[in-house]
Amino acid sequence: MADSTAPSPPSRRRLGDLRLVWDSVIRYPRQLTLALLALLTTSAATIAIPYGFKRVIDRGFGPGAGGTVASSFHYLLMIVAVLAVATAIRFYFVSWLGERVVADIRGKVQRHLLRLTPRFFEENRPSEIASRLTSDTALIENVVGTTVSVALRNCFTGVGGMIYLFAISPKLAGMLLLGIPLIILPITVLGRRLRNLSRTSQDRVADVGSIATETLGAMKIVQAFGQEEREAARFAAAVDATFAAARRRILLRAVMTAIMIALIFGSITLVLWEGAVDVAAGRISGGAIAAFVLTGGIVAGAFGALTEVYGDLLRGAGAASRLAELLEEKPEIAAPAQPVTLPLHSRGAIAFENIAFHYPTRPDVAALKDFTLTIAPGETVAVVGPSGAGKSTLFQLAERFYDPESGRVTIEGIDLRAVDPADVRARIAMVPQETVIFGASARDNLRYGNWSASDEQLWAAADTANATDFLRRLPEGLDTFLGEGGARLSGGQRQRITIARALLRDSPILLLDEATSALDAESERLVQQALERLMTTRTTLVIAHRLATVRAASRIIVMDEGRIVEEGTHASLIARSGLYARLASLQFSEAA
Repeated sequence: MADSTAPSPPSRRRLGDLRLVWDSVIRYPRQLTLALLALLTTSAATIAIPYGFKRVIDRGFGPGAGGTVASSFHYLLMIVAVLAVATAIRFYFVSWLGERVVADIRGKVQRHLLRLTPRFFEENRPSEIASRLTSDTALIENVVGTTVSVALRNCFTGVGGMIYLFAISPKLAGMLLLGIPLIILPITVLGRRLRNLSRTSQDRVADVGSIATETLGAMKIVQAFGQEEREAARFAAAVDATFAAARRRILLRAVMTAIMIALIFGSITLVLWEGAVDVAAGRISGGAIAAFVLTGGIVAGAFGALTEVYGDLLRGAGAASRLAELLEEKPEIAAPAQPVTLPLHSRGAIAFENIAFHYPTRPDVAALKDFTLTIAPGETVAVVGPSGAGKSTLFQLAERFYDPESGRVTIEGIDLRAVDPADVRARIAMVPQETVIFGASARDNLRYGNWSASDEQLWAAADTANATDFLRRLPEGLDTFLGEGGARLSGGQRQRITIARALLRDSPILLLDEATSALDAESERLVQQALERLMTTRTTLVIAHRLATVRAASRIIVMDEGRIVEEGTHASLIARSGLYARLASLQFSEAA
């Protein structure tokens, strides 16, 4: 994905960005039609007001006016009533469309993000992506719910007003029309530059949000290492960069507004000068020149307002382009056109055959080299080795978060590339080393393994995972909110919830990333008991950082630099005096 700070490509890309918003708007034709009808009505009523004043002046104050004054003011009051009702209708439906479109775009982008591979999130900060879903969509809501409405209303009013000006006095209106090219030219030239500055300004705002999210999420580390001043300085630098980008945008917009106002009202002043001469010569009535002046002011205000909203439209276009970039990302791992279905009752046989793999973000370092490993149904295989040996890569490939560059990964003898990734992951349960607890209830965190699970199933899984006691002590039982990241639980309690979640998944293949490395002795004992129950009757692949936890494994695989360098049981590997024996000697001597 392109760097988020890069300027948007030219107009071709801009049209695509606008289509993103338009495609959402046209899904609601009834509301769109009513909003447009209300816009047309308000514009027509606005233009009708000068005609009402013309009637009042020409008929109400002329010779023999008599009772026509009342009818003229009745006409004006009727216009005001229509204008008030139409404005309320316009506001409701336009605001409704703005909120609805933003909700649709947010949902569309989020659904798309959920389909992207881990590589995308390694190369793009989640906090910056979240900023696009919040601040950028808020800009689009403002554009759809306010800016577009104002722009259309002023367009209708400006065009309708020009038509009425020609009806009053073609000569004066023609003179006024000559100034339009002088207005359009600076809008075109300065507007292109303003759009790029608006996009840059949005990027800087996103940077501020990303830094704030990152720092607040790591507050304990920041304070523990005494980096408060450095983080404050880094945030201040990002804020200053945001202000500098906004200042450039505001300055350009101010210059553009000044030019527009000078040109528009200067043109009107010159035209009215000529109109005053015509009134003095009797070529036009007082009511007509009054209507022309009032209509000219309305037209000038309409086109002047367009210069104001144009900047907002450009900012919205910049926000749309950033969201369009997310939607244009193609998931690298996707279901084939005709996916093969894994056996309904899978036994859990999994194999890695001649695998070669490099992470996209680390292309110079091979994570796996000609790696082959076959795991029989029901077998427990432990994978050990130094950091960077390639152990975690096995999990990434087994879950099909990545595809190997050569070789293949199979379940029940079927190449995973021929299978829908969702079907692959349905056969696998995982207990990670770093627990993931969502900011939700205990019930919802458990149900993540099986969302349709009953309370009886939840408690059965919790009992097997040694989690029943602490779950029952929670203030509201399973309905207790666990806090952000499970902040209300201890490390061992969080780990036991993830084990219960994996139990509820009830999958034939189990992936265990050392789940007890950061626990105290009592928590480790409880978690280890739960893991042993979980591993029963399942094919299990264990990443072991602490060798004491894998002595009972059916087979131990020792990895180094992406290859298998040793294989056997704990006793046989100790006897060989190889890498495993050295690692065991270091760990057990340290424990002693």
